[in-house]
Amino acid sequence: MLTIKCARCRRKIFRYKKVGKGKLLHCWNDRVVEDYSVRHGDRVVCECGNLIGIAEGKWVKMKQHAFTCSGTTASK
Repeated sequence: MLTIKCARCRRKIFRYKKVGKGKLLHCWNDRVVEDYSVRHGDRVVCECGNLIGIAEGKWVKMKQHAFTCSGTTASK
């Protein structure tokens, strides 16, 4: 389970079930366990106004360097 936080203010954005290794390029909506983000249309932002990603249907395309991750990933 990963905790995704804003790189600017360190607030929680998501609790996310990541599967496999590699970078977090997008977050599948069905794997988001808790969502603390603010949505403005298709824009996913933190409470401080930092743009975290863009919602594109089944996933959120994450903006690199706008967030930090901590936790462990699950293997397939």
